Amino acid sequence: MPDPLHGSIIIGSLINMIMRDGKKSTAQGIVYGAIELMAEKLGKGNPVELVLGALENIRPKIEVKSRRVGGATYQVPIEVHFERQQSVAFRWVVRAAGSRKGVPMREALANELTDAYNNTGSVVKKKEETHRMAQANRAFAHLRW
Repeated sequence: MPDPLHGSIIIGSLINMIMRDGKKSTAQGIVYGAIELMAEKLGKGNPVELVLGALENIRPKIEVKSRRVGGATYQVPIEVHFERQQSVAFRWVVRAAGSRKGVPMREALANELTDAYNNTGSVVKKKEETHRMAQANRAFAHLRW
């Protein structure tokens, strides 16, 4: 479902990721506040496009999956489907924002999204680490099925 304020499905899914115990209005307040803070920090226009730009910088294109072959476990690199890219990226952002202690969730989420938009921060580092792991294990790419 798209969010009621911007009509964006992506913002709606971010709200659902933030939501705990069915408190959707609280999650909406957090996400909308974070988006406004982000737009204020960056000084640019459309908040939905800013979130899309941040999301584009943190989507993992490739990841590793464990495959057991003949008693040995290999980390096999696989391409990630678009829906999974988006859900993994949002999961990383929400987890990174929640791990910032002493900061309200609204500000922490705004900081994480701003860092992602600027291609810096812990979430971009996590994406690069995932890609690096897949590059290192590309010798096992023939084991995917």
